[in-house]
Amino acid sequence: MMSQLRSSGATVMTVREVQDMFRTDLEQGLKSEEARRRLVVHGPNNFDIAVEDPLWRKYLDQFNNPLILLLLASAGISLFMRQFDDAISITVVGKTFLFFHASKGFHFLMEYRSEKSLEALTKLVPPKCHCIRDGHLMTFLAQDLVPGDIIHIGVGDRVPADIRLFEASGLSIDESSFTGEIEPVNKQTDVQALSMLSNLSERRNMAFMGTLVRCGQGKGIVIGTGQDSEFGEIFKMMQAEEAPKTPLQKSMDTLGKQLSFYSFLVIGIIVIIGWIQGRKILDMFTIGVSLAVAAIPEGLPIVVTVTLAIGVMRMAKRKAIIKKLPVVETLGCVDVICCDKTGTLTKNEMTVTHIITSEHYHGELSGVGYNTPGDLRIIEASSMVDTEECMDSFRKIIEIGCVCNNAELTTDGLMGSPTEGALLGAASKLKLLNPRQQYVRDQEWPFSSDTKIMAVRCHHYLDKKQSYIFVKGAIERVLSRCAYYQKNGTAEDLSDEHRDAFNEESLHLGQTGLRVLGMAYGKDMTSLVFAGMVGIMDPPREGSRQAILMLIGMGVKVKMLTGDGEDTAKAVAARVGLYAEGGTTMSGDLLDDMDISQLAKVIDNVSIFYRVTPRHKLKIVKALQSNHHIVGMTGDGVNDAVALKTAEIGISMGKTGTDVSKEAADMILVDDDLGTVLAAIEEGKGIFYNIKNFVRFQLSTSMAALSLVAIAMVMRLPNPLNAMQILWINIIMDGPPAQSLGVEPVDHDVLRQPPRKLSENIITRSLIISTMSSAFIIITGTLWVFHKEMEDGKVTPRDTTMTFTCFVFFDMFNALSCRSYSKSIFQIGLLSNKMFLYAVGGSIVGQLLVIYLPPLQQIFQTEALYASDFALLISLTSTVFVFAEIRKFFIRRHENSKLHQRESLFYPENMV
Repeated sequence: MMSQLRSSGATVMTVREVQDMFRTDLEQGLKSEEARRRLVVHGPNNFDIAVEDPLWRKYLDQFNNPLILLLLASAGISLFMRQFDDAISITVVGKTFLFFHASKGFHFLMEYRSEKSLEALTKLVPPKCHCIRDGHLMTFLAQDLVPGDIIHIGVGDRVPADIRLFEASGLSIDESSFTGEIEPVNKQTDVQALSMLSNLSERRNMAFMGTLVRCGQGKGIVIGTGQDSEFGEIFKMMQAEEAPKTPLQKSMDTLGKQLSFYSFLVIGIIVIIGWIQGRKILDMFTIGVSLAVAAIPEGLPIVVTVTLAIGVMRMAKRKAIIKKLPVVETLGCVDVICCDKTGTLTKNEMTVTHIITSEHYHGELSGVGYNTPGDLRIIEASSMVDTEECMDSFRKIIEIGCVCNNAELTTDGLMGSPTEGALLGAASKLKLLNPRQQYVRDQEWPFSSDTKIMAVRCHHYLDKKQSYIFVKGAIERVLSRCAYYQKNGTAEDLSDEHRDAFNEESLHLGQTGLRVLGMAYGKDMTSLVFAGMVGIMDPPREGSRQAILMLIGMGVKVKMLTGDGEDTAKAVAARVGLYAEGGTTMSGDLLDDMDISQLAKVIDNVSIFYRVTPRHKLKIVKALQSNHHIVGMTGDGVNDAVALKTAEIGISMGKTGTDVSKEAADMILVDDDLGTVLAAIEEGKGIFYNIKNFVRFQLSTSMAALSLVAIAMVMRLPNPLNAMQILWINIIMDGPPAQSLGVEPVDHDVLRQPPRKLSENIITRSLIISTMSSAFIIITGTLWVFHKEMEDGKVTPRDTTMTFTCFVFFDMFNALSCRSYSKSIFQIGLLSNKMFLYAVGGSIVGQLLVIYLPPLQQIFQTEALYASDFALLISLTSTVFVFAEIRKFFIRRHENSKLHQRESLFYPENMV
């Protein structure tokens, strides 16, 4: 049995060689018996999706991290130790489990979705196909195709497998979802040279699985099915690539291990010291368990989940769909964004932007896209020229382009070639009401790669005797058929000087990245009248330049990836602010000659990659990652899917994106606006700072609680807090006040900060200094109250109540100061976070109930305090807030001095 053939091999083989290799007949096709035998060997023409783990296993996997396992162990010990009042003990343990399960369940529900990207790829295989079997043309399921089958394709068909064409009549195939190039590829059947092998779009005698037939019809031999097709290569690459772990997930793993290790270390030391001092081992173990429950940050997973979930909801309002929670925060770390050109930086709608008449009148058309209104602005014409006569010349060029045209503009979009759609759009802007309706087509010469022109013979619907030929195509081919040129409505002889002038104008348009088409008309194909030319481009999206300049100003590098040629790539990049004269570009051919390590050495200096394939995009992303970059990849086609999945952040277009790209991506831009990425980055940075604020509060409180008990042990003092009071403090530390720090509104100034470095840990030197200073104030103040109240040498309920309430009030003021690291509470607004106000108010009410409600007094060993006691405690505990405000003032001065140095790079209006 023969092996399946790659397109690179089939391109350089004759039809006869391919036919002999697959032992098939171009007229009769395969026999049914032989087809069944080949189906057993090669398998069905589809993609095998691996069976996923069951839902219950996915859920249990959520528990597989050190922090959660330690939390479960801590909760288990608390449940086992029934030395406290049973009801309170079970409530505390229940709180731990409830918060934990609520957070993990919510996180799980938010993140759980099957791996749809591979399933979406299978949609590219059409359900049915037209194939010759046993000498008859049949229609059957495309999954039953085998190598050697003879298939027919026509307008509107999706190609069911990789085929080597042996017939192509005006065949034009849209390969944009595969190669990224917007213009359909005109197919032919001749053998091609080895030089054409590197670029899929240049393999003109091949039709690839999943691509769409736009014009004409063809026949071919199936050379590759399923995973042995070119799309199969993408499928296998997607299966091989695993989505990387996000920086936040890595930071949380490290933080959980660090906090748990140091907490248990301190708790162990406290228990050993107490045991050495001769204290009751059961009492010490009880205190140890209480401290473990208080010190282990079970609130951290909750805060992270809730903060990320709120970020997801905020982003949805800003027209960005986030598919996985940790992705939101990862956006704050992105320092390189690889942008696919077509559909991301550009509108993916070809537009006529320039018209040059045979009289050398130059005009520019405004309006982007097929159906957008626009006007003609004449930029080069003598003031002596009659304006209406000038406009007639412009209209004549577009009229030719519309008559010699097979596209249709409908309410659902364009049907046909994007280039022809651009000409129809130009007619609308020039107020030409469908010129095609004025003519009846008698004959058509379709565009081919040999002639590089399209021509039609028509007669006016009012005059059947008089016929005309309308021609459009490559300007050098059109001029070669012209003997005249139009001048003020009459035909003048076309001299060599005129030809040179027209070619020079065409060259000038081409150097600006425009596709140039020449237009001519006449009665004979060898003596046409040249009317002029149009320049067509896929224009940049509105706002894409501003978004890119802002990204660069923030310290994010932007790189453009495209399947187009170098001139087009440079022209588009220059328009969006990515390229200046002398900039570095790299071709797909050069990428083929480099491995990832070689590419990594030069990639930071390259801003444009042209003639790239899906494999090239994957190599680019991996080279950037090897340089420790956090990569965001934007795209809309199937050819982008592998890179989208591999990058830390895959960003798909919502309107123009294919199902495959949307499912492979982590984020979908609903409005296809690159500026939405800026909002996402802002949200990502804000989320990280909110989580950091929670950690600052959690650490300072845990540090104070552990140190308070440890110091009392070392100084042989009675415990200033009993077990139940420690557990109540834990509820406050991990409960509503702490949780509300995670929903702090995003500070818009975070956009002015550079991307967070991957190596940057949540626990930094500045955070440790901040937490230690706050903890020192809390410990000192609480010990002072404890010592003051215990002047008689005995520990009474009043003593512990004053100490306990002092610590709780310190916690509340500390939480208030932790709402922002550098901004004063009066800058961010005392009332801006209503959840925080409710949470703190609720905690204070809870503390008052613990102090004044008799049943709770019995459980927590407290007694009622006087108003003067509260006046003393509030004046004392507010010092932690005052100190924080003073510290923030100096931090702001330092940060502002650094930001002023970067200010000119940030604001786009200051950029050139």
